[in-house]
Amino acid sequence: MSDRPSPDDPALRKTALRAQALARRDALEIDDRLIWDEAITERVLALPVFEAAAGPVSAYWPMRSEADPRPVLEALQARGLPLCLPAIVAKRMIFRRWAPYEPIVPGGFGTLVPDPAQPESVPAILIVPLAAFDRRGYRIGYGKGHYDAKLAELGPVTSIGIAYAAQEIDAVPEEPHDRRLDWIVTERETIRCG
Repeated sequence: MSDRPSPDDPALRKTALRAQALARRDALEIDDRLIWDEAITERVLALPVFEAAAGPVSAYWPMRSEADPRPVLEALQARGLPLCLPAIVAKRMIFRRWAPYEPIVPGGFGTLVPDPAQPESVPAILIVPLAAFDRRGYRIGYGKGHYDAKLAELGPVTSIGIAYAAQEIDAVPEEPHDRRLDWIVTERETIRCG
């Protein structure tokens, strides 16, 4: 028996699809991404989940060429919604209260997170990053499974993936731990997945 992974192994296929999608995203012109971030912001803020939302809402601090959710967070704060950002503590994702222009600190893996002195928060709505996605609402992240684990732990929350259309793939290879997103928003369209 071989210890080598099968080419049909979903994790192995995800690794290849992640690399391809990230290469496509990284190749996008920054000027285009800035314009598309505005379109994504408008689409996210128009989602019906924010009509009666009380929060808290979590997003992420963008790194590399990710779609930037910070304008969404600023607009949601102006609407009076409490905000939080994720942090990894002891290999587990938690969320800490945060508001635009409050201090952030390095959090590992190239991320920035709220100051550790900030209280923990439990989000009702999560805006999540992704490397790749399909129209069913499955996503490929960076391979650690933090968001899938947190979505399973939190139970009924609303999850919104934001990305550029270039990151779409035909189908994400599913694994038992994968959690489907409720919405995916790109610069071109809003996809209701659930």
